[in-house]
Amino acid sequence: MLRAVRRNTELGLLVLGTLVTVGAYLLASLAKDATIPANIGPFLGIVLGLMVAAHVAVRRLAPDADGTLLPIAALLNGLGYVFIVRLDEARATPKNLAGLQSGWIAVGVGAFILTLLFLRRVRDLERYRWTIGLGGVGLLLLPLVPGVGKTINGAKIWVGIGPVSFQPGEFAKILLAVFFASYLVEKRELLAVSSFRLGPLPLPDPKHLGPVLLAWGVSLVVMVAQRDLGSSLLFFALFVALLWVSTERATYLVVGLALFAGGALFAHTQFSHVQQRVDIWLDPWQDPKDDGFQIVESAFAFSAGGVTGTGLNLGSPTRIPYAETDFIFAAVGEELGLVGASAVLLAFLLIVGAGLRIALRTEVPFERLLATGLTVLIGVQSFIIMAGVVRLLPLTGVTLPFVSYGGSSLIANYVLLALLLRISDDTAQRERHRELEGAR
Repeated sequence: MLRAVRRNTELGLLVLGTLVTVGAYLLASLAKDATIPANIGPFLGIVLGLMVAAHVAVRRLAPDADGTLLPIAALLNGLGYVFIVRLDEARATPKNLAGLQSGWIAVGVGAFILTLLFLRRVRDLERYRWTIGLGGVGLLLLPLVPGVGKTINGAKIWVGIGPVSFQPGEFAKILLAVFFASYLVEKRELLAVSSFRLGPLPLPDPKHLGPVLLAWGVSLVVMVAQRDLGSSLLFFALFVALLWVSTERATYLVVGLALFAGGALFAHTQFSHVQQRVDIWLDPWQDPKDDGFQIVESAFAFSAGGVTGTGLNLGSPTRIPYAETDFIFAAVGEELGLVGASAVLLAFLLIVGAGLRIALRTEVPFERLLATGLTVLIGVQSFIIMAGVVRLLPLTGVTLPFVSYGGSSLIANYVLLALLLRISDDTAQRERHRELEGAR
């Protein structure tokens, strides 16, 4: 009975989210030329068809999974698609981002379904920890390989193989989450035992701190060599958060923050591109027509949006370079106002809440840590890009999950979503099995 309720609730929320997406698409089109677009039928078919396919997959392959994650992700994805179409069509020469993003959504939903189909137990991943860990580090550092890595907009986070370009770091984050969860399940007791003190801080045996220092070193390599502050912060935050959760020792939070702050300070004093990024964050008005242009225009966009926004397709977010990727949250803030921006923020908070609820419910240590890590990834990534756009943090090059344009991020986040649903389904099935055994 509970299974049917969850799936029917999920379907109802998906239909509601689809209506919001289609309504936003119609409003954006009516604001442009006061006519209903001729392609509304194919658009509705793509949006509704893909989400129904994902729902059917969950109903068949993970029937006991959480019923809120997929609808929220679908709503964010649909809203992002509407803004991508609106921004692209406002260009003098559109780049057909609508067609490209439709293709990426289809591939992302396909990856979501395949993950649920072939990964029937998340615990099976634990057996391949070192292979997965090496694969994650390899993907993370792949852009540094000569002839393969590509520098775009100052960051060397892309890989080009023939006509195909992608960000391997988006997939590396999932592999590293799996590795960290598996490693810390095995070592959590050793890491929780204090054998010496560093001032007021009790620490474990230094040989067990190797992974912390390794994660710190890799994050610095990403920051310095790839010029990617966002991914550096994301990966180190993932490891420190999992270390804290697995050992229940706040010492690791303090040590982790100190290490990252020290590394960031060193990078700021030694590397001009890091210093430039921080200087723009502190005072974008020192160069408002060049380096600080995006931040300044973003501030104007939020100001123009006010509380309720200018209305879909009635603002001017196209003034912001790369508005469909790094600054799509500013476009939302201008045309949907504080209300719309808060709704997007609330949607991510709901995803984080659902992910942590999944982690709390499972009694399997590996699943608990993995669910926590995956939730930390999507929560921290969302926070650092939105905080960068509103100038709470230095601007980073990461995308807003499910909302921004881009195939790598979309596919990786749909796989991440499938992993959370698989953990949720496994936990619910074990609980039901215990109830049946107890009834006998």
